[in-house]
Amino acid sequence: MRLRLCRYAVLLATLYCVACKKIIQVNLDNVSPQIVIEGNVTDDAGPYQVTISRSVNYAANSVFPPVTDATVSITDSTTGQKDVLLEVDSGVYATQFLIGQPKHTYQLLVIEDGQQYSATSTMPLPVKLDSVTFEQNIGINGVSATTAIVNFQDPPGVLNYYQFTEAVNGKAVPDIFVFDDRLSDGRYIEEPLFNDTAYLIPGAALLLTMNCVDENIYNYFYELSNITASAGIQSTTPANPTSNINNGALGYFSAHSTTVEQLYVY
Repeated sequence: MRLRLCRYAVLLATLYCVACKKIIQVNLDNVSPQIVIEGNVTDDAGPYQVTISRSVNYAANSVFPPVTDATVSITDSTTGQKDVLLEVDSGVYATQFLIGQPKHTYQLLVIEDGQQYSATSTMPLPVKLDSVTFEQNIGINGVSATTAIVNFQDPPGVLNYYQFTEAVNGKAVPDIFVFDDRLSDGRYIEEPLFNDTAYLIPGAALLLTMNCVDENIYNYFYELSNITASAGIQSTTPANPTSNINNGALGYFSAHSTTVEQLYVY
């Protein structure tokens, strides 16, 4: 998911949230360019990628300059194995041999223009996605909407954080879906993923991904969903979602287990 920080209101629609938390606002004007780092390690086969770019003002054109020639590494802190990433495209860096494993902690290190940026993330154990079903609802405008429902057993006695993504007919849906088991630990979950009525059309090919993420990444995407939902409201306290990357970088570094379901909307 290539985030375009400082232009959320243009790129993402109003999103549905799953609990009551403080809404954070973002000021889209007159923001100085900042380094944006987005990296993922999963329990799927690699290579895994880290993308590095710079943010632009809301008023600027949609060109987000890549950051090239950075030194990027990911270390499996559990085993001590370090992988130095190769730049495979402008601003895109890929692992060479790293294999993501649940319960392992990974450290990202980026060195660029004399500055160091680092983050750590621990990969949770995977949770099995039993099935994806669909439900028809009538919205307040009287239009019928199809909603995907994810069905799975939440493991008891441990905090679990989930992130879901959808792609319809090969095109990513921009909505952000996150869920935690704070009020449903150990229960069987049937969670609807509400989104715009235009996305899930009967017969469309749906690629749904369930990621088990750590708490920092859950909080990042939760805050991001609140920011995009309220981006049209003027704020005197601008903010970006809280990154787990230090030294003022935007973006995130996530080690997560993942399950993918491919099916047709019905």
